[in-house]
Amino acid sequence: MRWGQCLHLKQAVLAALLLVGSAGIAQALDVRRLPSPKGEEVWYVSDHTLPMIALEAALPAGSAYDPAGQPGLANFAADLFDEGAGTLNSTAFQTALSNRAIRLTVTPDRDYLIVSLVTLADNAKDAFQLLGLALSHPRFDADAVARVRAQILASVAEQDEEPASVAAKGLYRTFFHDHPYAHPFGGDAASLSRINAGELRRFATSHWVSRGLKVAVSGDVDEETLATLLKTAFGDLPASALPPLPGVSRPGQPGVSTIAMPVPQPNLAFGLPGMIRSDPDYIPGFVANYILGGGGFSSRLTDEVRERRGLTYDISTSLETLRKTGMVLGEVATKRSTVRQTIAVIRDTLRDFRENGPTDKELADAKTYLTGSFPLAFSSNVGTADQLNTFQRVGLSVDYVQKRNALINAVTLDQVKHAARRLFDPAKLTFVVAGSLGDTAQSGNHVPAAAAAAPQKSQRR
Repeated sequence: MRWGQCLHLKQAVLAALLLVGSAGIAQALDVRRLPSPKGEEVWYVSDHTLPMIALEAALPAGSAYDPAGQPGLANFAADLFDEGAGTLNSTAFQTALSNRAIRLTVTPDRDYLIVSLVTLADNAKDAFQLLGLALSHPRFDADAVARVRAQILASVAEQDEEPASVAAKGLYRTFFHDHPYAHPFGGDAASLSRINAGELRRFATSHWVSRGLKVAVSGDVDEETLATLLKTAFGDLPASALPPLPGVSRPGQPGVSTIAMPVPQPNLAFGLPGMIRSDPDYIPGFVANYILGGGGFSSRLTDEVRERRGLTYDISTSLETLRKTGMVLGEVATKRSTVRQTIAVIRDTLRDFRENGPTDKELADAKTYLTGSFPLAFSSNVGTADQLNTFQRVGLSVDYVQKRNALINAVTLDQVKHAARRLFDPAKLTFVVAGSLGDTAQSGNHVPAAAAAAPQKSQRR
């Protein structure tokens, strides 16, 4: 049995076990929408299995809100989130967290600042109070700003040496042109070196607000107590509105761009215009992407690029959903001598999938895995809060958890083929190569789509 066939079998067995053992968890989840005084969106699941509470909150304070000429400001402010608040300096604030076994983390992305809080139920009052201090009364002390700035600059320098990071940054820059989504959310050395405490404070004051706030909570707490805790955490936030993000026009730059790096294994990031989450074709598109490149070792791209030709160890695609647009995002690494061949095979695989769609078996296997694995996201309070907040951020309804698997099971082969025709046009592929094309290509060289790689005759019909 081939390695790929063995993995396919293991995935099928896993999916079957998940379907039998866990299918009722998500459907039985009682997700409630709680009223909030300032219009925040709050979803809540009561779970008294363990004496703990998990919260995930999203504020519209991602890198897309960085002021012009200041990429990295949102991320810089986020990295100072636990570096002191109110009367507590950095050491005192972090000591207060650790002494009570409170986990407070932040994850900035392009649209949102995502805040995660995990605490024992007995320490909830202190945990939510500390969260409220961090949000409403950040300090931005000079020593903390200097130390965190040095850490971010070191991280940015390290990323600039990593082909995968360089390719991903290059793709967003190429794909989104002059839109705020184009700049790296971590910023660059020039901008980070200029940002001062006053600018950080002004950003937090104007963007860490209750308007547009989305909160998901799961754990050992009743509604009345939770309402009090949420007021402690978010009650002092201003309700001011943010200016809307601009729309995305002309997504993509079909062809191949290279960013020269002296590496033996170039990394390729590639993208296509995608779908916003409210698009009626999104669920069929989600299933189509799983079959094409989202299903790990069971995907078409893995079969064509890795199994049949041995060009890479791993290749994947995902549907990225941003507030103003969507994109198909892919990544792969290969040898210098096979970059052009890898691009050609990706184009050819997309062309075949777009023209012919999946087989009945591929669709059935995708449905089995996607519905069977879904309950695992809700196997803990942390997972539940994270999954619910993800749904909130893309504008889904509070009952989506109960409807999701039925929506996937209802997808037809014709719907998946239609979505594939919309999503996977190889003529629209934008490639960014961190490394080289195996020849004399220089940094910034753009190879038009038609000339980037001659299509191969498909080996899957």
